[in-house]
Amino acid sequence: MSAITASEKVDGFTRKSMRKAQKQRKSQGSSQYRSQSSVVELSPLPQLKDASSAEQQELFTQKLQQCCTIFDFLDSLVDLKSKEVKRATLNELVVYVSTNRGVLVEAAYPQIVKMICTNIFRALPPSENPDFDPEEDEPTLEVSWPHIQLVYEFLLRFLENPDFQPSIAKRFIDQKFVLQLLELFDSEDPRERDVLKTILHRIYGKFLGLRAFIRKQINNIFLRFIYETEHFNGVSELLEILGSIINGFALPLKAEHKQFLMKVLIPLHTAKGLVLFHAQLAYCVVQFLEKDPTLTAPRYSTCLFVMFLGEIEEILDVIEPSQFRKIQEPLFKQISKCVANPHFQVSERALYFWNNEYIVSLIEEHIENVLPIMFDCLFTISKEHWNPTIVALIYNVMKAMMEMNLNLFDELEMRLLSTALLCNWRMQILRNSNVWVSDAPIDYDIRYYHHCYGR
Repeated sequence: MSAITASEKVDGFTRKSMRKAQKQRKSQGSSQYRSQSSVVELSPLPQLKDASSAEQQELFTQKLQQCCTIFDFLDSLVDLKSKEVKRATLNELVVYVSTNRGVLVEAAYPQIVKMICTNIFRALPPSENPDFDPEEDEPTLEVSWPHIQLVYEFLLRFLENPDFQPSIAKRFIDQKFVLQLLELFDSEDPRERDVLKTILHRIYGKFLGLRAFIRKQINNIFLRFIYETEHFNGVSELLEILGSIINGFALPLKAEHKQFLMKVLIPLHTAKGLVLFHAQLAYCVVQFLEKDPTLTAPRYSTCLFVMFLGEIEEILDVIEPSQFRKIQEPLFKQISKCVANPHFQVSERALYFWNNEYIVSLIEEHIENVLPIMFDCLFTISKEHWNPTIVALIYNVMKAMMEMNLNLFDELEMRLLSTALLCNWRMQILRNSNVWVSDAPIDYDIRYYHHCYGR
């Protein structure tokens, strides 16, 4: 018997539940591991296109039933003929549903959904690599993909058929169906997650009664991912779906939607593997901000302001330069407001961005855009802020940006003050940033002299 850790003693129920769930998941079968007790022989049925109109519906049902047979794909030499018969039949069904009208009669719905459920709903196998790193390791691909791919394609064509009736289908595509579909987003196979994304989006669009349930279950998946498992393969795909959903939210935003932003999307910035889904997460947050600009930043709570800035820094730590270019203007307008905040903790946290080497490199690359946004604020606060620590930090930040583009710095200075005051202020920058004026390059001293007195 394994030893019980102190943390398990404190929260034994959670730990036991997780161990039980993991054990059940490993013991259950998968489409990869299901095998028949004896060799299965499937015989090709007549082509649907060759059947008369009166016979087509019965033949369609027979083909659906035939495709409920599951094969063992781990053994590539078993049931070769029957596997090919099923593959060809699935292909035929996809074409039949895509190109024919009047196929989706009410009696066909239960048979269609039964075939789909039999093939795609399965317990996912445990990862072959417990330390699987999506950035470094190759994913485990679904070996039965030759059949499952076609079933997914059939489901998609079924949902997109002009004759599809949600009022009939809702008896079979229900909450249980959605729950099982969402579980499949944890598949390691990126091909499966990609097609699931499209299918769930179609279901969300067609079944109005399932929309709130789908949002709630995605919410639950994210909360488990953040606070319990720290692992779920389909986070980026689910966020991509949510981006489209959020874009369609009516105004004003409901309280539940704002709560989702604050309780789920913001904490996702602290989750393990942020780099894998930060682009989709950022898109979701931006959609909220475009819907309701008052959500841009907390307005009254110092603690929330500091947390907000911390999460912004985490996003910037993993952002691509191309993405930074798109957000630099609104970002530094907000940072300048935070620097100007009278509460020193907020101002200090904003100025700490210049302690992050990667963020500084992004600023330097775009200094011609960032410096004009920040300059007036920093200059004013350096003269007016009550806290000497903040003033010292501002001088350090100004010195760093002055060294990035001295000519631009000069131009911005000349817009603000007279020459003599500029010289005095620049000497203050050097002194207060712990750099002796005498240690500055000689040409600096000459520039100061001519700048102040040579005109």
